[in-house]
Amino acid sequence: MPTSQFSQGLSRTKRTWSLSVVLAMVAMMLWLILRMVLWLDLGKVGPGWGDAFHVLALGAWFDTWTLAYLLAPILLLSGVLPNRLRVSRAATVFRWWLLGAATALLMFGVVAEFIFWQEFTTRFNFIAVDYLVYTHEVLGNIWESYPVPAILAAIVMVATGLTWGLGRMLTIKASPHGWRTRMALVATAIALPVAATQFANLDQAESRNHYAQELASNGVFALAAAMRRNELDYDRFYATLPEQQASQVLASMGLHMGHGQGAIQLASLDASTIHPVDGLPVNFKRRPKNIVLVTVESLSADYLASFGGQPGLTPALDKLAAEGLKFTHLYASGTRTVRGLEALSLGTPPIPGQAVIHRPNNEHLVTLGEQLQSHDMASYFIYGGYGVFDNMNYYFRNNDYRVVDRTDFLANSIAAENIWGVADESLFANTLTTLDAAYAQGKPFMAQVMTTSNHRPYTFPDGRVQAEQGTRSGAVAYTDYAIGHFIEQARSKPWFKDTLFVIVADHCASVAGKTSLPVARYHIPLIFYAPDLLVAGTYDRMASQIDIAPTLMQVLGLPQQGFFGESMFAENLSEPRAFISNYQDLGYYKRDQLIVLSPKGKVTAFNINPTDFEATPIAVDEGLRQEAIAYYQSASHAFQRGELKYALPRRLLAEGGRHAHS
Repeated sequence: MPTSQFSQGLSRTKRTWSLSVVLAMVAMMLWLILRMVLWLDLGKVGPGWGDAFHVLALGAWFDTWTLAYLLAPILLLSGVLPNRLRVSRAATVFRWWLLGAATALLMFGVVAEFIFWQEFTTRFNFIAVDYLVYTHEVLGNIWESYPVPAILAAIVMVATGLTWGLGRMLTIKASPHGWRTRMALVATAIALPVAATQFANLDQAESRNHYAQELASNGVFALAAAMRRNELDYDRFYATLPEQQASQVLASMGLHMGHGQGAIQLASLDASTIHPVDGLPVNFKRRPKNIVLVTVESLSADYLASFGGQPGLTPALDKLAAEGLKFTHLYASGTRTVRGLEALSLGTPPIPGQAVIHRPNNEHLVTLGEQLQSHDMASYFIYGGYGVFDNMNYYFRNNDYRVVDRTDFLANSIAAENIWGVADESLFANTLTTLDAAYAQGKPFMAQVMTTSNHRPYTFPDGRVQAEQGTRSGAVAYTDYAIGHFIEQARSKPWFKDTLFVIVADHCASVAGKTSLPVARYHIPLIFYAPDLLVAGTYDRMASQIDIAPTLMQVLGLPQQGFFGESMFAENLSEPRAFISNYQDLGYYKRDQLIVLSPKGKVTAFNINPTDFEATPIAVDEGLRQEAIAYYQSASHAFQRGELKYALPRRLLAEGGRHAHS
């Protein structure tokens, strides 16, 4: 057949489709491909064939309702565009251009979801919402971590090729609309988003297998849901108890709730109740004058051989653990840096939605720094990145910490840097300068130092460690080197012998698991190191990240106010428990059981195997259920009512303040 005849035959077989239908087909195809790629990426830990219907059927459900949002503007435009423009050649060209641009944007979203999945093993959530706010660090991080120009070029090429191929097979044309058709299009454009809001809810993807739940979701839909849910009112979304009953439950565990500002009181507030060894906590020979709290980015316990993890990756930290006091069963409160900083500074269970660091009215709370300032102890927050990120500078500065971030570092003090922050060795070099200045002023100090090198893009100065640039393991090895070098340099300082170094992670490197709160992914290392102050040993009792602040207060021999956590050296310790969370599920881990509080008042329970942390669904223990609700509900109420404000008279604090109320 001659070419001209073939072309004529092809044009006669072309079907005419509307732009909305073609775009819907492209979107559904891309989202299905992404879902299957993410499923394959999970490998053996992913859902089995028994979850296929849940993943694919619900996936199609969410994809369809996501289309309802995306197609509404096109339908609205079609309904209001004059017929003269609808049938013009320019309109036809515009429709093909719009299809190509929309395809490229959809592909960009698919690639962005895949990158986000590699980091968090979830669809877009409120972390992604935060990333839209802090674009400088996030976009810079992506630029340094991935070949962005090549990815964008590939997206444009594939989108162009796909659009061209569709143009060979079908025609996108428009006929004139009558008024009835126009009204129908406008009504549909309005009705679709409304129906999607009414009939589709992310909770419908819920599954016993958390991976199946994530795969069934749609990233665009999940992102929109996260924008609505990043502030969750506890009483509206979670199971509650009568307030008096919640207070009684907490009182039975040594935490007494009063009324008014600064009214949360621990049963054991003064130094006389510390587990005695000549008035000192166990393992301590004398009290420290200074504290350096090193918060290490994404340092999972399984990176350290001394915590049962990978051998040879962290020799410096393993040496410090052997020579210091090693806490083997500590659990992070959340999955992000702001949650770790919140727990370490404020000692409160994570309230749902955004961390306190992000919330309004977070000034002058009962933070570690605020309380130490009242005892004439200088408090610092020292960060290797830009502290404006995640509102860190505002929070710490307004809670009586002096903030030092990369904007305060001299250029010649920075060995290397990336978009996320300066190399950890540069952070520690500037920390030493800051602490020397504090010592010269004759005041004891507490410095919380936040590292950044163990964060994508995982770059660090050459020649420090035998590890590959751009890899998580290489970044961990480098951070380990930097901490070891910091301690060695600190040994020569006159303040070293009186300083307690506390090394802890902000959260684990990964939160992926078959359940929404995989306990193993919250296990973090904690090391107390002070060769002149304490005897080496191991602390095997389970504890929570929120217990560190009150522990440090008791180590210093100072009274406590407002912490929901308890000192790990208190004489009358309550039963071991830990608090773990993600952005909406709140976990209470006790007696090898995990109670999970979820939106819509849902409460579930799992038995946690203490050896491999495998979770098995079980009936909810009523006593543990009440304890979990009492803690989280009371913490949320305390913040909302201003009861976490540091308002007790300084005189009462100096006297011990056992039952003082403002």
